[in-house]
Amino acid sequence: QVQLVESGGGLVQPGGSLKLSCAASGTIFSINVMGWYRQAPGKERDLVATISKTGSTNYADSVKGRFTISRDNAKFTVYLQMDSLKPEDTAVYYCYGIIQRRSYSPLNDFWGPGTQVSVSS
Repeated sequence: QVQLVESGGGLVQPGGSLKLSCAASGTIFSINVMGWYRQAPGKERDLVATISKTGSTNYADSVKGRFTISRDNAKFTVYLQMDSLKPEDTAVYYCYGIIQRRSYSPLNDFWGPGTQVSVSS
């Protein structure tokens, strides 16, 4: 069994910062891509940022220059530093990982339960 658990969400004023963390646990041989998606009320789940095992990153245009994704491979953890937050960043943020459970296992997608980020004055 593999679990991803997010932490660090909350309420912040516009222009403020938050740092999200997501730790993967369970039977894990290797984690390929890790990333963050978000879903605002009434909208689809959208990509925020991804990071490969070697550190290559990809960002949605709406967060470029404001958000930074990073990971600690030894801890199976991915982070999302969010600066200059805007009200339109309000959403549930979901952690995502492409994980290989054993050396002979295929890669599978795993998701965390999500953490709420609210940006409001």
